[in-house]
Amino acid sequence: MEFQNLILKAEAPVATIRLNRPEKRNALSLALMQEVMTALRQVSSDAEMRVIVIEAAGLAFSAGHDLGEMVGREGAFYQHLFDLCSQMMEMLHQVRQPVIAKVHGVATAAGCQLVAACDLAVAAEEARFATPGVKIGLFCSTPMVPVSRAIGRKRAMEMLLTGEMIDAQTALEWGLVNRVVPALELDEALDQLVQAIVRSSPLTVSIGKEAFYAQIDLDEHRAYELTKSVMSLNSLAEDAQEGICAFMEKRPATWRGR
Repeated sequence: MEFQNLILKAEAPVATIRLNRPEKRNALSLALMQEVMTALRQVSSDAEMRVIVIEAAGLAFSAGHDLGEMVGREGAFYQHLFDLCSQMMEMLHQVRQPVIAKVHGVATAAGCQLVAACDLAVAAEEARFATPGVKIGLFCSTPMVPVSRAIGRKRAMEMLLTGEMIDAQTALEWGLVNRVVPALELDEALDQLVQAIVRSSPLTVSIGKEAFYAQIDLDEHRAYELTKSVMSLNSLAEDAQEGICAFMEKRPATWRGR
């Protein structure tokens, strides 16, 4: 389908979703979020796509929600807006492929939320991150969900209560992003992550991603109860048996995705 607010490029093994509202600093309008969800559904069903990358056109990654849509509305509109945003963020965890944020410029409010919600993130050295809603009377309550899970309570509260920017190096140290590189090396850093992922069985990667999010907020005992069952079932997979045999026989594995 044709998109009005993003560009979808699917070149196996990578599908790239580029936010394309540069004149609005890629603000997450209702239309853009709906298109992101449509693109995720489309890509997730394609077995050739092993990794999904989210990037952005223009000078900013994303400035958050489109404030122009949020003036003088009724309660039902705001409920719908944040319902849709939450669904989009949750979908990033639900698709079987790892999702990587490729960040340049600023990622603020729901834009910072988007980075935190992705499975992995690489950032250019000039990237900046903030949850500044408190400064305009609208606390970043939904962004705090993935941000606090990524960087912990005290650091998240500092971002949320002050609304101040943190630089890319701080984001790396706090765990909001995985790698920080000069802007000219951003594509190379992304490719290194992609290649490391696609070397493994697509089935195994999808099993692992699903299990990670299922166990992360459980207590230790329940997490083990879940993951031991996952590993038992994973062991029965053809790819698992192939991988074990290939390792023992000191040969490359041939993945079949089953």
